[in-house]
Amino acid sequence: MLGALAGVRVLDFTWVRAGPWATRWLGAFGADVIKIEWPERLDILRSTRHTTPPGVEPGPNTIGQFTDTNANKRGITLNVRSEKGLAIVKQLVAKCDVVIENFSSRVMQNWGLGYDELCKLRPDIIYVSMAGFGHTGPQHSYTTMGPSAQALSGLTYLSGLPDEPPAGWGWSYLDDTGGMYGAMCTLTALRHRNATGCGQHVDLSQMTAGITLNGPAFLDRTVNGRPARREGFPPGNRTVWPGAPLLNNYRGPTVAPHNAYRTKGGGDNDWCVLACFSDAEWQQLVQLMGRPAWAVDKALASLQGRIEHQEAMDQGIEAWTKTLGKYETLRRNVRPWG
Repeated sequence: MLGALAGVRVLDFTWVRAGPWATRWLGAFGADVIKIEWPERLDILRSTRHTTPPGVEPGPNTIGQFTDTNANKRGITLNVRSEKGLAIVKQLVAKCDVVIENFSSRVMQNWGLGYDELCKLRPDIIYVSMAGFGHTGPQHSYTTMGPSAQALSGLTYLSGLPDEPPAGWGWSYLDDTGGMYGAMCTLTALRHRNATGCGQHVDLSQMTAGITLNGPAFLDRTVNGRPARREGFPPGNRTVWPGAPLLNNYRGPTVAPHNAYRTKGGGDNDWCVLACFSDAEWQQLVQLMGRPAWAVDKALASLQGRIEHQEAMDQGIEAWTKTLGKYETLRRNVRPWG
């Protein structure tokens, strides 16, 4: 069965994670993806030997992380800095619909493969660049990796324990997110070309991808003066405070309470997660907590009320969970919530 992108050919200069993750999805949708690597400097994921499957001899073609990130692709090694290698690249460009790369902004220009030059080889080419800070602006010449772009986008700041430095979202959340944005941008550009016959340069930066996930938080801070983090708040720093707009549907509008709460012991792993998806589940939790006075307040009887008063509600819930071990908390629940 042919995929949605059958007949679309992609010339893939990407490496490491963010870029290859974009082209992996394009390949999964049926595109013919041709990955180009430099012989003297192969994709560094080929050297992550700890991801080699058990019983398999480690080698550049057996690394699990590389083969997963670069599935659905063909590959070729070319020295673009040589006259012959550059000539082959130009021949490939003329036969491709999309060129995609995630180098710093100066690399393709230095090779003589900027957007204007690509258009001479194929006038309707779609060129997707995924530099960390894009190809314009005061930071466009900087080189970066996902964790740095993630921090500058504000995402890292929104994650972590109270009174502790920001923790970030895993090691490099923007590598995966940026890759997915790259794939979506390419699909949008292909749709535009199908409608108009015109290609384009899609300048997508990793930092921009992170900022799009943070938009309401930026507005809430700059317009309303409400911070996304509050010092010392017991259950952790949330991205939605009472009266603040929702971020990516986080914590609602259908779930309250919904949080991670400390349990007895106070260690790094002494946490439980509780969520109530209905008023009936909330009443069940109230019974489990022994019907404390704050929990039977009529203001918390409805979902809207719990969202509006979630700060006090979370403090009350955590006061209860801290009297129980994490496993005891789970066993006390008539139905498991997490």
